[in-house]
Amino acid sequence: MRSKLRRLFSRRTLRKDVVAGVTLGVESVPDGLAQGLLAGVNPLAGLYGHLFGMVGAAMFTSSAFMTVQVTGAMALIVADAGLESRPNPDQALYTLTMLSGLVLIIAGLLGGGRLVRFVPTPVMTGFVTAVGVNIVLGQLANFTGYGAQGANRLTKTIDTALNMFQWSIAAVLVGSLTILVIALLQHTRIGPLGLVVAVVLGSLSAVLLNLWGSRPVVVLNDLVEVPAALPLPVLPSIDDLFFVALPAVSLAFVAMVQGAAVSAGVPTPDGKPANASRDFIAQGAGNILSGLFRGMPVGGSMSGSSLVVQAGARTRLVYFVAGTVTALVILFASDLVAYIAMPALAGLLIYVGVTAVKPSRIYSVFKTGPLPAAIMVVTFLLTLVVPLQFAVLAGVGLGIILFVAQQSNRVRVRQVHLGGDGRMRESEPPRVIPADDVVVLQPYGSLFFASAPTVENQLPVVNADSRNSVVIVRLRGTDQIGLALVEVLLRYAAALRVADSSMKIVVSEELVMTQMAAGGLLAEIGERNIYRGTEWVGETLRQAYNDAREELER
Repeated sequence: MRSKLRRLFSRRTLRKDVVAGVTLGVESVPDGLAQGLLAGVNPLAGLYGHLFGMVGAAMFTSSAFMTVQVTGAMALIVADAGLESRPNPDQALYTLTMLSGLVLIIAGLLGGGRLVRFVPTPVMTGFVTAVGVNIVLGQLANFTGYGAQGANRLTKTIDTALNMFQWSIAAVLVGSLTILVIALLQHTRIGPLGLVVAVVLGSLSAVLLNLWGSRPVVVLNDLVEVPAALPLPVLPSIDDLFFVALPAVSLAFVAMVQGAAVSAGVPTPDGKPANASRDFIAQGAGNILSGLFRGMPVGGSMSGSSLVVQAGARTRLVYFVAGTVTALVILFASDLVAYIAMPALAGLLIYVGVTAVKPSRIYSVFKTGPLPAAIMVVTFLLTLVVPLQFAVLAGVGLGIILFVAQQSNRVRVRQVHLGGDGRMRESEPPRVIPADDVVVLQPYGSLFFASAPTVENQLPVVNADSRNSVVIVRLRGTDQIGLALVEVLLRYAAALRVADSSMKIVVSEELVMTQMAAGGLLAEIGERNIYRGTEWVGETLRQAYNDAREELER
């Protein structure tokens, strides 16, 4: 413990951690408020989520540079969760946050980090792109000052476009100024603090316009009271647990995927690989502390993690410095925070949403083939038109479908030719099994139920001319085949028997033997035609081949 404290407060790293922590702490104020605005809840919940989620996860992450904060995707899931229908929406929000944390901790303890790699790139690309578009569409009302009507973000966008003359010119000016300043400062020496400068300038212009104009620009103080105090802890609501269960699982899944991406993309100070399961636990701890202190759900933030790395952070102390700075702003600058303009926060979010759309990634998915492109497009459309918690689960289902489809299409059947000098070569199998010949077939790939039709389509045809032949199916290295493929081989063996030919099988795994027996294949071809593989590669195949030759000669 003492050694850890020495590393945290080392003179060599303290100054850089303080500078990076101040930068992150100041930037977290407008960013947290903006995420709360995006979620359609009290914007202070986003600010508290940034503060307590970041501090709660700091000591548990596998990388000292993984920042845990409210993200745009998680804010959108909260917005679609229907919390406003609950008797106490704020209490339901805190319950949702803590339940999400519990799910994440359980997933981490069960080693769920291994499962994240099964989420395919087309699904994530469609999801992230739609999240960026949803962020933009979700902020048009705050950006324009027009209260759009509609069942979802698309219909509200159409309503906003059809009623341009009801927009607030002052609100549009404030939002546009904020976007312009962010774009100008983002790649300068000011860097991430450009977001703070932009929101401050936008809010200052809103105050001046409110003094001059007849239609005021909405500021934070118009929506909620900004207290000069940190929030008191709350407990979860038992009555809301069932209602928030599905959004909590969706939030946990998004946090897992985003956290794994951050873990892989952010360097660790010691150079060791990131531990995704440990990061799940860290995000879970951040969510529980965030919900306990009236905050929103949080997850791994790539923007926050990149900020601390670029600002020169060296240890985890950066997050405690950032948390202290954010807390001091809440305690001593609440009067100023109350004048932050909603169109300025909307402009910040619109900029974030636009930059989240990566045309190069979309193009690369389209180039990989029609199936991945279709999966990406479907995920994108679902995320746009249905509540995000359902879109997330649908994306998981599409990912499974894509995985199954890709694995089944990767199966290939090759013909193996045995040379007299002991060597073996492969070629495409013949179109039809010839008469009086021994044909060795080797399937490659994952031989599970979905690949059975692919294997069957690649097997040579057996017809009336395929008389007096032997087909050897080599399954060496195949750990299981499933009953669907057993039925394919069973039909093939029956077709060979009708043509006065036969089948032999070379198999090396006991489970494959069990599956063939259960499916009736052993009874069809007889155990004498089953050859058990040994540690010597090719030895059993040659024995089966020689036996087949002797049978043909007899």
